[in-house]
Amino acid sequence: MPLRRLLSLMCLAAFVVALSAACLPWSVATPRLRAFVARDFARVYGLAMTARGPTEVTLLPLPRLGFRDVRLAAGGVDGPVLAEGGALSLQLSLLALLTGRLEVNTLGLDGATVYLPSGPDDARWAEPVRLLGARLAVDGAAHPRRISLSRAVAKGLDPRDGSPQTARDLDLTLSWPLWSAQAEIFGSFQWSAMPTRFSVSGLRVIDLLDGGATPYALTASWGAGTLTAEGSGVVRAEGLTLTGLGQFETRSLPETLAWAGGDVALSPFVRAFGMTGNFEMSGRQLLLPNVRVSFGDNRLEGAGAVSFGRGRPAVQATLAAETLNLAPLLADLLRAVGATAGAPDWRLRALALAPYTGGDLDLRISAGAARFGPILAEDLAASVLVRDGNIEASLSRAALGGGTLKGRLALATSPKDAAVTDAKVQGAFDRLDLAVVPGALRPENWILGTAQGQFQAEGSGADLHALLQHLDGHAALSVDAGTLIGLDLNEAAQRNRMPVRRVGRTAFERATLSLRFRDGIGEITEGTMEANVLAASLRGTVSLPDRRCDTLAEISARGTASEKRPPMRVQIAGPFGNLDVRSLALDATPDLRGGAVAPSKSLRMPAVGLALPAGARAYAP
Repeated sequence: MPLRRLLSLMCLAAFVVALSAACLPWSVATPRLRAFVARDFARVYGLAMTARGPTEVTLLPLPRLGFRDVRLAAGGVDGPVLAEGGALSLQLSLLALLTGRLEVNTLGLDGATVYLPSGPDDARWAEPVRLLGARLAVDGAAHPRRISLSRAVAKGLDPRDGSPQTARDLDLTLSWPLWSAQAEIFGSFQWSAMPTRFSVSGLRVIDLLDGGATPYALTASWGAGTLTAEGSGVVRAEGLTLTGLGQFETRSLPETLAWAGGDVALSPFVRAFGMTGNFEMSGRQLLLPNVRVSFGDNRLEGAGAVSFGRGRPAVQATLAAETLNLAPLLADLLRAVGATAGAPDWRLRALALAPYTGGDLDLRISAGAARFGPILAEDLAASVLVRDGNIEASLSRAALGGGTLKGRLALATSPKDAAVTDAKVQGAFDRLDLAVVPGALRPENWILGTAQGQFQAEGSGADLHALLQHLDGHAALSVDAGTLIGLDLNEAAQRNRMPVRRVGRTAFERATLSLRFRDGIGEITEGTMEANVLAASLRGTVSLPDRRCDTLAEISARGTASEKRPPMRVQIAGPFGNLDVRSLALDATPDLRGGAVAPSKSLRMPAVGLALPAGARAYAP
């Protein structure tokens, strides 16, 4: 081989070896290079950088420096730590190096722990951010075009309550191309053991650091929901202010709150939830001047506000809808209190209010029509007020069956025992046409007429059974111009014998029933029925804790000859849904406190006749 060709091949081989060597990272144990980078960081960004071990140097395709076990502090070496424990990678500008300057194009930090401010007085990031803003304000000033964090841990305080929080597996990238004035931030992290992804695009970093407004487009997703928002934002001395249009959706509100580490009043009762509308957020205040809320198949519109206080979040909202279907909400309510098929006795489930009063709530709802299972109410207006240890629900008005309904329920944690709940309930209805009440509520239309009544009760207990055992109050009901269907009491009064069920009718002018409750036992203080040819009375007791009834009815025929005949006596007793109706002899003395007699004639009322109908059993235990 000619010597000239041999020399050419040797030169080519040397060039390839040199090129390959330039593309490989080399470890250089020289503190001068590390000190050169540290001086530039301190001058430009106010950061004190220290590192251990050798420095990795890569020349091609672009100059790159790598440092291990890096520590970045604000101000000086002894200043507050911003990040430590990771590997720092710097991609440098070749043109700047040739002129003796250090210009970082890409900065990467892997496996480090980043420390966010630990309180309102912690200004560790203030000076680096100020110097960065001042540098960017100079036309043509160089800055990193890409900053990335990988496998990082971020530690800081929860802005809602000041508690320490940690985000793990943080991957974050800030991309700011040379040809664009807008930057993009995207990444992911682990929060409450749930992966979370986010991205923010359209940021004008120079305007943001200079105190001006910047557009933004935000997206975030986690295991149970998503959040999107777009608008404009500005950073002021009092905090971040955002305005725009946003959308929040979650398949389970309790799951989302558990992920976020927060709480909202009555959240265990809500599953799928969504919210869309204009918003303005300033500091800890979120204003929703025009919002659409969805839960289940319901769509409501209105306005609201949320205050993220240090102690408890507070929600205020006024919402309206054309129609509401509250059956899914009732199902969630029953699931939350354990009243589902196969669950233990739900009457023994704890009634403590703490799980449902994690925040303040002032909610007002109106609807043209509201369906509550088989019940269809119209012109509904209601409100819910929740405070620490207190829940108050009011039904201001509702139209049902041609009549009107009103009611109020107040629950409060007992000051003596947080596990005990004090309850007060009251309500009234007027001009309720029983013929219009949905048939799904009654397996048999056994009574017609116009009803009115009222009730009031209060009690306390750690569970529903204990509450019923301490329930005091009263209830009154009257029906005018009514008819009993399926029973001919006129014949029974005339012949003094048990009526045949499902045969005949009994028209009456007025029927009244009044009960006074003491420790869950209701005593019938007045029970009468007036008709043209008969009069009937009812006395006895109703036990709510034992769910049974022990009453005696006396039916007398009117007329000169009939008034001399003794009244027919009928005992109605047994558990709810399985009552026995028995005729009594004149000398029999029934025990109206839960006992029994052995009568000769009896008529067992089928359980379906007095149990919850199929339409209602789908929504209640």
